Amino acid sequence: FFFTPKTAYEISACLVGSEMCIRDRSKYIWFNGKFVPWDNAKTHVLSHGLHYGSGIFEGIRAYSDKDKNAYIFRLHDHYKRFFDSAKVSLIKVPYSKKQLEKATIDLIKKNKLKDCYIRPLAFIGDGSIGINPGKNRINIIIAAFEWGTYLGKNGISKGIRAKISSFSRMGVNSFMTKSKISGNYINSVFAKREAIDLGYDEALMLDNDGYISEGTGENIYIVRNGTIKTTPITTVLEGITRDCVLSIASDNGIKVKEQRFTRDELYIADEVFLSGTAAEITPVREVDNRKIGDGKPGKITKLIQNEYSNLVKASNKKYYKWLTKV
Repeated sequence: FFFTPKTAYEISACLVGSEMCIRDRSKYIWFNGKFVPWDNAKTHVLSHGLHYGSGIFEGIRAYSDKDKNAYIFRLHDHYKRFFDSAKVSLIKVPYSKKQLEKATIDLIKKNKLKDCYIRPLAFIGDGSIGINPGKNRINIIIAAFEWGTYLGKNGISKGIRAKISSFSRMGVNSFMTKSKISGNYINSVFAKREAIDLGYDEALMLDNDGYISEGTGENIYIVRNGTIKTTPITTVLEGITRDCVLSIASDNGIKVKEQRFTRDELYIADEVFLSGTAAEITPVREVDNRKIGDGKPGKITKLIQNEYSNLVKASNKKYYKWLTKV
């Protein structure tokens, strides 16, 4: 279904499956060094990035603590990966990490946001329309807005239904799999739309050898006999939330194996969950019409969820190093 905006700050958006769409626009977007009103943040229709996916992006979140102070979670790490993606993509970002970090903080303040999602994007603009972008301008935007949990509150509390996609995760000889390159995500778009059309919440993708790789925008974990197993980074994005999960598990004495696993091992797991900046920690209750465990979020999944929620909201002093106060 869709809804018609009632105010100037609502997007004509919809709930697709269990995903939360943007409902409220912020007033400003940071665009090439300036704060621009949301509706004025425009680019030319012949931008190279629009035609060929020649751009890079990040997904970052900010959370508020009990005193309503806002903290950006792992700001430095996200911009490090942003610049790593730029290096891989041969995109020369015309700003420093420090400048973009400051712009992000200033944007949140200017929009008077607390809990929000942040989307930095660098894309090649207009000029050359051929495959080779030549000397086309590199544009940088940072948007920040209120956004609910990617796979829905119900998914967080009760778990989601997923299916193995007919689309394999892009291979390392065809794409740069360690980078958040805009064009790479058409692979995920196809898989996601297929899953939604078939009545599921998310797609799980296999690698070229037939092992479980990841979700369309999340890393994946299975729990068997008290041990977490997750796909090695050889075929998946090095998730920043993934790194958090590994740290939380280690700090709580939970063994983790970075090891490939098959779809039948997934089916018989005691627990399955996903992680990502947008998805946070989302349990999976069913895969391919097979109930996972008892069909409810398991003990380890809930522990990881609770610990993650506490650390992003500045309730665990051990992880203050990951927080940037706005």
